[in-house]
Amino acid sequence: MMITPGQASDSPILVPLLGEFRVARPLGGPRTRPDKLRGDKAYPSRVIRHHLRARGIESVIPEPRDQQGHRVRHGSRGGRPVTYDPVAYKQRNVIERSFCRLKQWCGLATRYDKLAIVYREAVVLNAVIAWLRQ
Repeated sequence: MMITPGQASDSPILVPLLGEFRVARPLGGPRTRPDKLRGDKAYPSRVIRHHLRARGIESVIPEPRDQQGHRVRHGSRGGRPVTYDPVAYKQRNVIERSFCRLKQWCGLATRYDKLAIVYREAVVLNAVIAWLRQ
């Protein structure tokens, strides 16, 4: 988990966040590469798509309508249309619901905390409580 300024966009931090991705396994070292990355239309930049392609991660990010129009207007120089799995994209709602549940805490939704460490610990505490309720 990385904490960024409240007014900052999420997409610039995606590549550094993927660099810190670690999931423990019973045998061997931790996984450092997810199979798929589901994202909404805010993450379609060329940098992100190139990074995902270079690491062999399947991109489940649809192309925004305005970018589709730009690509079509450029004709053969516009490149190929983006492919993504619409069924896998529909599963993105699980993540969205998790963030909505997280924002039920007023302090997290409004970012009243002055220190990033206090904010981060509130997020961790909220996640632990949600995990215990399952």
